[in-house]
Amino acid sequence: MPAKVADFLRSTELDPAERDALDQGVTIRRGQGYTLRVSAVPAVHLGLLARCQSLDGGPGAPAVPAQRKARREYENLVSTLALTGP
Repeated sequence: MPAKVADFLRSTELDPAERDALDQGVTIRRGQGYTLRVSAVPAVHLGLLARCQSLDGGPGAPAVPAQRKARREYENLVSTLALTGP
């Protein structure tokens, strides 16, 4: 999970399973930023992805290109996880 997505999700209200998955994630430093490796079932990842839809912007909420890209990257990872998952 990209850092921008993880930072956004930490500031939102999450279900207990989603919060636990986020809290137990492993931070991996990458250059100036980091990624968060989260081990969870695909349903938890889909829930987290649904909660970060606002990063794409919308009526009255401007979108930040870096946040949109981070959410899109996370969406691509979750979609491949859902296809190959149990």
